[in-house]
Amino acid sequence: MQGIWTTDRVRAAEERLLAVTPEGALMRRAAFGVSVRAVGMLSEHAGRVAGSRVALLVGAGNNGGDALWAGAFLRRRGVGVTAVLLKPDRAHPQGLAALRRAGGRAVPVEDGPRWLTRADLVIDGIVGISASGPLRPQAAELLEQVSAPVLAVDLPSGVDPDTGEVAGPAVRAACTVTFGALKPVHALNPSHCGSVELVDIGLDGELANPDLFRLDTVDLAANWPLPGPEDDKYSQGVAGIAAGSATYPGAAVLATGSAVRATAGMVRYAGPAADAVRAHWPETVATGSITDAGRAQSWAVGPGIGTGREGREVLEHALDQGVPVCADADAITIIARTPAVLDARDPDTPLVLTPHAGEFERLTGARPGADRVAAAREAAARFKAVLLLKGHCTIVAAPDGRVLVNVPRGSWLATAGSGDVLSGLVGALLAAGIEAWLAAGMATYVHSLAGLLAARGVPASASGVLAAIPDALRQVRALAPPGRG
Repeated sequence: MQGIWTTDRVRAAEERLLAVTPEGALMRRAAFGVSVRAVGMLSEHAGRVAGSRVALLVGAGNNGGDALWAGAFLRRRGVGVTAVLLKPDRAHPQGLAALRRAGGRAVPVEDGPRWLTRADLVIDGIVGISASGPLRPQAAELLEQVSAPVLAVDLPSGVDPDTGEVAGPAVRAACTVTFGALKPVHALNPSHCGSVELVDIGLDGELANPDLFRLDTVDLAANWPLPGPEDDKYSQGVAGIAAGSATYPGAAVLATGSAVRATAGMVRYAGPAADAVRAHWPETVATGSITDAGRAQSWAVGPGIGTGREGREVLEHALDQGVPVCADADAITIIARTPAVLDARDPDTPLVLTPHAGEFERLTGARPGADRVAAAREAAARFKAVLLLKGHCTIVAAPDGRVLVNVPRGSWLATAGSGDVLSGLVGALLAAGIEAWLAAGMATYVHSLAGLLAARGVPASASGVLAAIPDALRQVRALAPPGRG
């Protein structure tokens, strides 16, 4: 897992490292990393390095200093560099001197548009991780002159470093180079950060446990359940799906098919859409009622079951079985309207709640707000459940405070039925014995990857996402340790 640290902890770690590092060494190390990425972007976008033009947007303090030193390094590669100084009297003195020694120029704000419109690349050094709030009007006006790709230093200016919130004008970078550790903004607002590159400046020994986590493909390869030589359909996990209705059979077909394709050893379906499920997934054991379904090792409950008495009874029965439950869609609305339904659950039995923002408001009485991580943490603790907060960037919070962030691969999953596919994935992993927090995070990762593979540049349907799950798992399996599967 990749660790992500809040900015106050990163700043404290940097201060400890600065105390034992020669003056200016860390800034030059960081700036050199920026310059290396800038060279790559110039080669890609301008077709050349020497003779290209870079404009620096330079604010006060160390972030501006990083940009100025990066400009000095770029001058050594034959790049024309112009620094637009937003606060000339507070520009980093050593960085500014280094740029001028290397042959770069510095100009005041009023001359900025001339250089910004001609640039092949713009480096954003306006503010750093200590800042908050949107860009000031002067910087926002300059940004309007930019048409070239933007390389952000540490974070795109104007984006909140800990929540990713954009409350006004902000830089939208093609790439962000950050130093020492990933910060929340890099996971929570990928659309403004662009691709993110981490430069090692020696902070590893100064940072303790991360505040947030992000899964990568290696994590999934090591943990996704694959059959071994002694396994059978029962040891692989029996996933129960209670979804759909006569009105909404598609929810049942999608959720059930997702559990089947997620490599559950066996899938039991219970509900009014049993005939439709059998027609699509003949390997499924389908019954008309959850009370007749037989033993399952998990239940995914909610998509399309309705929010009336019958839906409530289905949810109560699943919660009463003493196995992990993923409560989605209508099940969330039932819990919000009738919290006493959770009394059927043994408090130690894993529960995953999967609300989108509207369902989250029903559950808690308030929208997630700008700080979605804090909101998900609070709700997870309140319900003693894993809270999977859906959105462009999905947050998975455990009751003990652990948080996974899933960085999206586009917006392809904003389509009807994709949530049903996700609930089936979660249910299959719970049935296989994967810990609920990790199961929710792994399911979200594969769901996102399947959405990307299904889209291939055009909007994908939920059925397309479902069909792409095997391809997503093949990508994961390619990195599995030898002997697995």
